[in-house]
Amino acid sequence: MELLEGIGAWFQNEVWANTLMMVFTIAILGYLVGRIKVCGLELGTAGVLLVALVFGHFGVEIPKVVQDLGLICFVTSVGYIAGPKFFRNFKVNAKSYILLGFIIIMAGALTCAGLIKLFNIPVDIGVGMLSGALTSTPGLAAAKEATSDLAAVGYGIAYPFGVIGVVLFVQLVPKILKTDMDAERAKFAAASGVVVEEKAPRKKRIHIDEMGFFAFGLAIVLGVILAKISIPLPGGGEFALGTSGGPLIAGLVLGHFGHIGRVNIKIDKRILETMREFGLMLFLLGAGTGAGAGFVEVLTEQGPMLFVYGAFMTIVPMFLGYFFAAKVLKLSVFNSLGSICGGMTSTPALGTLISVTKTDDVASAYAATYPIALVMVVLSSQFLGILL
Repeated sequence: MELLEGIGAWFQNEVWANTLMMVFTIAILGYLVGRIKVCGLELGTAGVLLVALVFGHFGVEIPKVVQDLGLICFVTSVGYIAGPKFFRNFKVNAKSYILLGFIIIMAGALTCAGLIKLFNIPVDIGVGMLSGALTSTPGLAAAKEATSDLAAVGYGIAYPFGVIGVVLFVQLVPKILKTDMDAERAKFAAASGVVVEEKAPRKKRIHIDEMGFFAFGLAIVLGVILAKISIPLPGGGEFALGTSGGPLIAGLVLGHFGHIGRVNIKIDKRILETMREFGLMLFLLGAGTGAGAGFVEVLTEQGPMLFVYGAFMTIVPMFLGYFFAAKVLKLSVFNSLGSICGGMTSTPALGTLISVTKTDDVASAYAATYPIALVMVVLSSQFLGILL
């Protein structure tokens, strides 16, 4: 019996050792691919996604907890960094963000419905492709509930371009417009409002730990609790903030206040930036290996045009949303691109946009548009599954 237990423990350790080996091998290769420039554009951290897709195709599996951990670390960091300026920015542009989130998702849903009708795409695969084109896992859950498990196939087909398309878009637009990034950063910071330095407290703040892991852990716990709260929707479905939305909201709130009573919950920005990048890498790695499994087989069976249809479901709402943000709502370049990332529910694109603009302030536009888009993509997936 002891021998069997020993063999079992050895096997378990070997599996985890191999998993860790795969995680960091994919990460190394992904960052190398991300540094390759073509016409001045590079994938950056999204290069991890491409490498993960290849590894996933060849059967490499990464436990879902890795992807979830990465997503939670990323969105919590984004929320914490954006928190001090988020509420001021939202107050100024609230109507614009709400309208943009609605328009972007509706454009994607109408594009999806049109393609399904024109090219006789199976409804379950088509609705799943919409979720993949918008990189929305909650949307996929709603699509599967409204149609069938085949929605996951469509999601896997459209997901890679859903990520890469928005990542390239947020790099390409400033180059095409020849944006003066220094001037735009200064203008954006002035419009968002400068964070006022906190006055010396009457009583000294209590620091639980200097690195801020207490505060970070608290934000994650509160975020996971928020993520589990479900709101019933028409048609028998339900809406929840999920792993993306819950920790994001918790990070925004804690980052905004900076303390609970006398307990300090501020975190050094460099630590948050490190956690943000680490989380994004793990998230892309897990999502890529999952989407890569069976990717080629599905395209072979259904036809490569499905990839093109999925790309349309990304391109149409993205371009329409940016045009509306820049030309109709007259938002700044940074606000427009941040809103596009949020409206497309694209976590990887936000990471790229922060690198391109060299300011975390763009996360406030993302965070303001994201919840509206999240609700809309869940509702759209359900309605398309019911009506088509």
